[in-house]
Amino acid sequence: MNGKRAVLAASGVLLLSLLALPGALALERPGTIQITDLESKHSYFDRGKPGTSIGDLDIYNLLLFNKRITPRALGHGEMICTRVGTKRQSCTANYALPKGEIAVQGAIDSRLIYELAVVGGTGLYDNVRGTLTVTSLHRSKPLRELLVFRLGV
Repeated sequence: MNGKRAVLAASGVLLLSLLALPGALALERPGTIQITDLESKHSYFDRGKPGTSIGDLDIYNLLLFNKRITPRALGHGEMICTRVGTKRQSCTANYALPKGEIAVQGAIDSRLIYELAVVGGTGLYDNVRGTLTVTSLHRSKPLRELLVFRLGV
């Protein structure tokens, strides 16, 4: 009988300790994140008619930097764009940062400057919405861009 009581007591302590843990951290107020990216890989898949056409895919792998904090990459990103018109692409991207990921999507006409909707995230960013504005900084290899996330909760 004492063994059962010990198991029940231990179970009760475990349950109480789990309930006492603070909830997951989440962004509590609007904010801005300004970082840069560096294209580490670009893959092109010609899925439509030969040459640039509707249905073609561009996949970008990116390293994320904030040189004010560290010279090393602080995260990475992936962006997949499907050509939906002669110049227009529908894009989805995920940016993995130290405290969570931010997901974005939308349509772009040019990689020089564009804006995408922030549609959610994980970790610190699990409750965010907002916009991502991307501005090209260096178009020749390696490609480099300025990313400005304007986040609301």
